[in-house]
Amino acid sequence: MRDRRWLWWLLAGLLAVGGYFLLPGDSLARGVAYDTIGAVASVVMFAGARRTDRARRTAWLLAGAGTALWSIGDWVYTYFQYVAHTEPFPSLADVFYISAYPLMFGSLFILGRRRTPGSGWPAVLDALILAAGTGLVLWTFVMEPIAQDSTSTVTARFIAMVYPAADVLLLVLVARLVIVGGARDASTRLLIAALVLLLVSDVAYSVVTSFTDYGDGLFDVGWLLEYILWAAAALHPSVRAEAPPPRDDTLPAGSWRLVALACSSLLAPAVLIVQGFLDPGHIEWLAIGICAAALFLLVVLRMGGLVRRVRTLALRDELTGLANRRALEARIRAELRGGPCAQVALIDLDDFKGVNDRLGHDVGDRLLAAVAQRLRRVVRPGDTVARLGGDEFAVLMPRTSAGVADRIAAGIVASLEQPLTAGPHRLLMRASIGVAGTDAAGDPFEPLRRADVAMYAAKVNGGRQLRYTPALDARAGEHAELGAQLRTGLDDGQFFLVYQPIVELPAGRVAAVEALVRWRHPQRGLVNPAEFIPVAEHNGLIVEIGAWILREACARMQAWRAELGAAAPGRVSVNVSARQLSEPTFPSFVASVLHDSALPAACLTVEVTETAVFDSETALDALRAVKALGVRIALDDFGTGHSSLGLLRTAPVDVLKVDKSFVDDVAQPGDQAVIATALIDVSNHLRLTAIAEGVETREQAEALYRMGYRYVQGFLFGRPSEAPGFTPVPLPLASQPA
Repeated sequence: MRDRRWLWWLLAGLLAVGGYFLLPGDSLARGVAYDTIGAVASVVMFAGARRTDRARRTAWLLAGAGTALWSIGDWVYTYFQYVAHTEPFPSLADVFYISAYPLMFGSLFILGRRRTPGSGWPAVLDALILAAGTGLVLWTFVMEPIAQDSTSTVTARFIAMVYPAADVLLLVLVARLVIVGGARDASTRLLIAALVLLLVSDVAYSVVTSFTDYGDGLFDVGWLLEYILWAAAALHPSVRAEAPPPRDDTLPAGSWRLVALACSSLLAPAVLIVQGFLDPGHIEWLAIGICAAALFLLVVLRMGGLVRRVRTLALRDELTGLANRRALEARIRAELRGGPCAQVALIDLDDFKGVNDRLGHDVGDRLLAAVAQRLRRVVRPGDTVARLGGDEFAVLMPRTSAGVADRIAAGIVASLEQPLTAGPHRLLMRASIGVAGTDAAGDPFEPLRRADVAMYAAKVNGGRQLRYTPALDARAGEHAELGAQLRTGLDDGQFFLVYQPIVELPAGRVAAVEALVRWRHPQRGLVNPAEFIPVAEHNGLIVEIGAWILREACARMQAWRAELGAAAPGRVSVNVSARQLSEPTFPSFVASVLHDSALPAACLTVEVTETAVFDSETALDALRAVKALGVRIALDDFGTGHSSLGLLRTAPVDVLKVDKSFVDDVAQPGDQAVIATALIDVSNHLRLTAIAEGVETREQAEALYRMGYRYVQGFLFGRPSEAPGFTPVPLPLASQPA
């Protein structure tokens, strides 16, 4: 249920204000009612302050204390007016009133500071421009007549001038709070409305009392509503929410801001004209001149800051505040002109697209900002961190050796493997990093190109970081050419599938087949999947190739079922990449393929690697959706990637495929079979189907059978073939399982 205490307070306060005006004018009851509203408002503000974070709590406690002092002043004034039947000025009430202002100043300063990026000088200058113009008006029509009033004591005149002066400073702080974007949450909007009422009521009271007598009631509305709104601001739920991200206050935020600044700048000549009409013989030349000069200087400073900021923004990334590509290239160019060799690291986030697709671009932007902050903390003073665009970052390390740069890159890798906070989400990301030196580079583009080549090679090889060598250029060229040929191969039907049997022991029945892709290149012949699959992963074609594999395998499996009946294998396994799992439409695509091929979902197994799903909620969500269709999920090559038994609980796994490296030596004496034995035990306890991969000898099959394995796959039972045979071949076993 939403917290509506602020709304109930607001309604009660409005009713109390209405009731106040129903009481007899100039009466003790009315004075007590006024004072009670202020006292209760201060108590409410103290209560609201306890519900905020530490920084804002201080601001609201100061505001509550200031309101309490104002309320005490009200009670003292009521005593003088209705009990002592006197209205002294100045009095003890003025001590409390004036003492409240420093507390209010502190409260507004803290609230404005929380929302101001950097030093916030542009916002301060804008506020001073507004205050200078307003201050001139107050001096000319309020403060100067008070100062010239010889009928009052010096103390009385000084106290009377303190109020409008304090209001001018309040105006500065309120303007600063508005300019830096503080009015973007409801609590601060209520606070600003309260302060505006206070300022308008104070200024109007000062102006009116300068020319005529004041009757009770007219300005009490503003002062009472100020109490009510300020307390409502302290109670509003948004006072506890995370402060909105600071707005860049160096550029105009809208036409209203320009109008306000222009009007303030014109107040000096406006006052001159008004005084010339009202009293040509008495014009405040000195005050107007000083104000005009101050406004001129403030505007010049503001414009100078604006010009500098525009120049800076041209070299800054708007989202992260980092240097952009242009700034990085300029700094690399400066390094090339002289000095020792510098180093450049290029950083590319893995599976950033999946974060955008699953959580939205707002979370993606917050993630990029978090990565930027993480990189700033890792690099050394003097290093330049830049965002080149998208999810690509770079670090320029001046006067740095290759060894030191590699250690910094390793630190970046380790840092980015720690959880990153993006709004309400804590995300785990990985990055691929390429590192290159600026030696023998003729322009800033060459070091970036080298680092990009190394980063690409690191991504293709499955590593996290790699240093550039000239040999990588040749490999990059080959990969680029291979990537182009992959597109042609897919369009021209050069890919085909082979199927390797998965056999049930001891009967030798083919329980399932695994579909494996092959590429028959017109010039190269058969291309090893280890060569073209990483390239397809990198350039994104793996998504289209994977879609073709799934359609082809499901259609072939259904054809076998129709042709062979009970003699057909029970399932077909299809490998799916991390890139495919990051596609938001992957589960629906699987469903459409099953529908089009008429293959029952139970006859399809989707195989994924540990790396594809480790710490990837996007991939896990996709697998859960696929499993909900009735498709089985297999974890392939278990034990070779980010091995974690916890993954077997978090991932919706049905089948555990034990990697060949744990099978090779199971028939040897000693402890060679320990891991294979442990994995079958884990599978049995978790009710998973275990499949041993890479079985090539009878001795291995016998050892696995003794351990408890009932499904195996390997050359002993059949090599991958376009037209596999499904005739059961019983395997005579020398021993039975223990």
